[in-house]
Amino acid sequence: MDRIAAPDADRSPPPEPGLPDEELNEPQARAARHAAGPLLIFAGAGSGKTRVIVYRIANLIVTHRVPPYRILAVTFTNKAATEMKRRLEGLIGPDIVKDLWVGTFHAVCARLLRRHHEAAGLEKNFIIYDDDDQRAVMNRVLKELNLDERRYPPRQVLSRIHAEKQEGRGPGEFERNGYFDDAIARCFEAYERHLKAANAVDFDDLLLSVLRIAEDPTSFAGEDLRARFRHVLVDEFQDVNQVQYRLVRAFCKAHDNLCVVGDDDQSIYRWRGADVRIVRGFRRDFPHATVVKLEQNYRSVGHVVRGALGVIRHASDREPKELWTANADGPPIDVVAADSEHDEAAWVVECVKELIAQGVSPNEIAVFYRIHAQSRVLEEVLREARIPYQIIGGTRFFERAEVKNLLSYLRVVANPRSDVDLNRIINVPARKIGQSTVDKLIQAADLLGVSLFEAIDPIVEGRVPPSAMPGAKLEPLATAAKRSLLGFRDLIQGLRTEARSASPSALAEEVLARSGYARMLEQDESVESEARLQNLRELVQSIVDYEQEAIAAGEDATLEGYLERVSLVSDVDALVDMPKVAMMTIHAAKGLEFHAVFLTGMEEDLFPFRSQDPNRKGDIEEERRLAYVAITRARERLWITHAARRAIFGQTRYCLPSRFLADLPPASVRPMATPTSMMAQRRVDVGGGGYAASGGRFGGSGERAWEGRGSWEGRRPAAQPEERLAWSRFGRDGEAARAPAARAVDRVERAPGERYVEREAVDAGGEGGEGVALRRGMRVFHERFGPGVVESVDPGADPIATVKFSGWGKKRIKAAFLRAGS
Repeated sequence: MDRIAAPDADRSPPPEPGLPDEELNEPQARAARHAAGPLLIFAGAGSGKTRVIVYRIANLIVTHRVPPYRILAVTFTNKAATEMKRRLEGLIGPDIVKDLWVGTFHAVCARLLRRHHEAAGLEKNFIIYDDDDQRAVMNRVLKELNLDERRYPPRQVLSRIHAEKQEGRGPGEFERNGYFDDAIARCFEAYERHLKAANAVDFDDLLLSVLRIAEDPTSFAGEDLRARFRHVLVDEFQDVNQVQYRLVRAFCKAHDNLCVVGDDDQSIYRWRGADVRIVRGFRRDFPHATVVKLEQNYRSVGHVVRGALGVIRHASDREPKELWTANADGPPIDVVAADSEHDEAAWVVECVKELIAQGVSPNEIAVFYRIHAQSRVLEEVLREARIPYQIIGGTRFFERAEVKNLLSYLRVVANPRSDVDLNRIINVPARKIGQSTVDKLIQAADLLGVSLFEAIDPIVEGRVPPSAMPGAKLEPLATAAKRSLLGFRDLIQGLRTEARSASPSALAEEVLARSGYARMLEQDESVESEARLQNLRELVQSIVDYEQEAIAAGEDATLEGYLERVSLVSDVDALVDMPKVAMMTIHAAKGLEFHAVFLTGMEEDLFPFRSQDPNRKGDIEEERRLAYVAITRARERLWITHAARRAIFGQTRYCLPSRFLADLPPASVRPMATPTSMMAQRRVDVGGGGYAASGGRFGGSGERAWEGRGSWEGRRPAAQPEERLAWSRFGRDGEAARAPAARAVDRVERAPGERYVEREAVDAGGEGGEGVALRRGMRVFHERFGPGVVESVDPGADPIATVKFSGWGKKRIKAAFLRAGS
């Protein structure tokens, strides 16, 4: 057993002078000087918590002579641990820092478990199973227990098991409530048995194994763990779960030298097991704890700080903290009303262009969204504008696995000879076509000189000729494999028949239904599966967009046409050496900061988010904390956008601004509206047609649903429609406040040196055309794409105009579908 071999004094660092406090404000210095007993540091956003932790560790070593190997500092990310070590090396030197225990919970526990593997019933060479390994074990368990994978999806079963482990429970403590839970319990027991037989642990076991050792009063290894550390520091304490909390308390059993740093206002990972009640209840568990609040924000300008405080102040249960800053007020928060998700994306891109023109690096610009599915339209407009971007903490929309799977289905329907696509989806979702069956199918296709799809019937019927190669023999298929292959063949043939009459979007819906792919994701009640379903609905929406464009241009919308469009998407991210705009969900933005932030989709049911799954209840308080995190990522500039209508998840929603906008202090907000939004509003005000006629821009029956909304709990609405329009045209001092997106719509883009020639107007009379005479540079309106500017007109009996629409780019539209703009 690895025990501490030398007394503390033998490894104490050489004498050092005391650390200066000039770089710390008064509360920071008080926390850094604290030497003994429990310490709770409430650290507001941007308040310098990492600096406090670093100075406190340095102070313990330099002033209080604590050996570095007796100090444990736990973080939640490797990046945070690396940054902490880097700063400490600058203060006390790398030779001392190398003896510190600084790392994530999992990294620290893996290191401790190697030392005490015997106490956990493991061999020293135990292995750690990642997500793929865990799914492989669960697949084996389900077969062993004769459980149907469709009824008990491996991901769903594993999700339940991990949730139990995060609460510190094993198979013996699993609470059974019905037949389904009985099956889960049996899977749990078998899963643990397989891990033990393989001398393996999963990520939860790393923590649980160390916890069980540390809490065992009769264990010598537990005694060592409880005596190993004299001081324990935990960063991001609001994100700990019950197992992690019990673990650090066990480490401090012999003393109460536990320092925790966190902010209950930034607890946003409940779905990952985090329990905000732990940080709020710390003083109950440690009544004599010292409490320090860091409330001065060093990151953001005044308007951003006051905006964040305005939102979080309405939280129903929080530790009171008055975030403030000595920084200048800076520009106000721009709250921008857009007409649609495309109009919103166009506004964002025009503002990004202007920021870059002003010298702001794309690396200092971020676009946030609540869910991954929102990124699709934003990505399309950024690509069209040739602005490099990168997805942080995620994958670009068309590269996501579920999106590629549906596209592969559609490609196989369009072209069954596409072996790459068929190989990708032949067993997705699982239909008992294993790799050995696929290998035999490939061998048969090679022998016959045909595609994989064309080889299905011959291999099932035993009509494949023997190989001419010596020793090469095609083994016959089992009856079950034959049945599965024929089932897949029938699925594709049925979809091909459907494709002859169905629209591309209807075909995509049919693929999701008939293949069982949607049902598989719906049955897996994990957060990841819900996000995948959202992305698939968004892909269907992109097909609907393509169909609408084709109809407007008087063209046929075909499956082949859509697949060609997707294949020709330009990849601006290939420019790897260029600075890139960061795009991410707000959850991925935690811990980051940017010069300029665009917070998009600030609408009811999107942010705060209402799950599409009726069984998954949202937590409005966590959504409020998420909004607080998003706002506090901005240093200088913050734009918040919301759309009046949004096509998402395969349907068009008519949206109300988020309730959180009502909590922003009016003095820190500059309400604005995009030109497209203003034009659409004018059409509503004068009784124009379009979507307003079928329900109204602001709610049912055309009523302005901004007024008297119960969901705002009686608080001030962000703006009445007429107020919003006035604010968007003029600043508070009456000066014009039009944004770059407005100016972009006003002009017709021309190449340098191009001469402008006024062409003869083309009469767009006829059905729906209202006798409009189209000219280059003329403003027009389309029901689907909104306002645009005519760039050219092809005359004829049924004229076609090339129009540039905000957020949609250039489209060829039959003139009969256009109306004169205003």
